[in-house]
Amino acid sequence: MRTHVTRAAEGFDRRSFTVAEILRMQDAGIISEDENFELIEGEIVPMQAKTHIHELIKSALNLALARALPERLWLGVETTIYLSAQTFVEPDLVVYPKGIKLEEVKGSDILVAIEVAATSLAYDRGLKARLYARHGVNELWVIDAERRRTFVHSGPEAAGWGAIVERGRDEPLTLTALPGFSVELGSI
Repeated sequence: MRTHVTRAAEGFDRRSFTVAEILRMQDAGIISEDENFELIEGEIVPMQAKTHIHELIKSALNLALARALPERLWLGVETTIYLSAQTFVEPDLVVYPKGIKLEEVKGSDILVAIEVAATSLAYDRGLKARLYARHGVNELWVIDAERRRTFVHSGPEAAGWGAIVERGRDEPLTLTALPGFSVELGSI
């Protein structure tokens, strides 16, 4: 059996994993189900502990989105989304159509993925944003929790996003998929 490898920044090869291998390791107890990480293009990326401001913004958005959600849509909170055989992510919030098994949700099914960043802003705006675009996620919000500004990404393309608009703390955040939804981070 030939294992997959990735190339680290310093030039050394690293063992690359698939989603299926990670799930088998969890089933075998090698990786605990409560470990907090994402699989990014075959590499296990540990996630940082959440801060108070991160949780405050995530909870407020969760409540606001849930109130505006029509019956045909589903709201996932820290839901594992399988973007490819080598990549799964856990956005803070994600909206997608009901009736699709979670394991079958594709990037193009996701109406919006929301990443609240307290310590991971560069990572979420960089590598993760490119992954979401490459896999066709319709819209991505990366929220700078400290400054309460949001980078709204739309028009996914293979190489990145067609548009990225910065919204300030007192500017309303809206979604085409949720006509009655509007929230300002400055009020949180």
